[in-house]
Amino acid sequence: MAKSYKDLDIYKISFDLFIRSHRVSMKFPKHELFELGSQIRRSSDSVNSNIVEGYGRRKYQKDFIKFLTYSHSSNDETVNHFKKIKVLYPQFDEEVSSLIDEYDLLGGKIHNFIDYVIRNWKT
Repeated sequence: MAKSYKDLDIYKISFDLFIRSHRVSMKFPKHELFELGSQIRRSSDSVNSNIVEGYGRRKYQKDFIKFLTYSHSSNDETVNHFKKIKVLYPQFDEEVSSLIDEYDLLGGKIHNFIDYVIRNWKT
């Protein structure tokens, strides 16, 4: 069992993706900084923050699963926002496509971790 949320791969990956997503979003056109840019910053932060909050409630398996599920849905939301950016701003295609691929992989890891917690978690 991980001693801290910092030991979880899903935390490490989601933190890195948040930083990268934030930096990319700050390159968007000025009017988009407060629209899709803001949505991306919030949803990518939520992926990471819900892992941390859920881990803090790990004593209660259902709470842990609930926050991991929030993280997973925020991950999907982030991918959806980036797909919009790809269509609207083709100049970001390469950078955004890479992030989408990595968020898709993270989504699978979060899903697998939820299954693990359902079957095996002990406080």
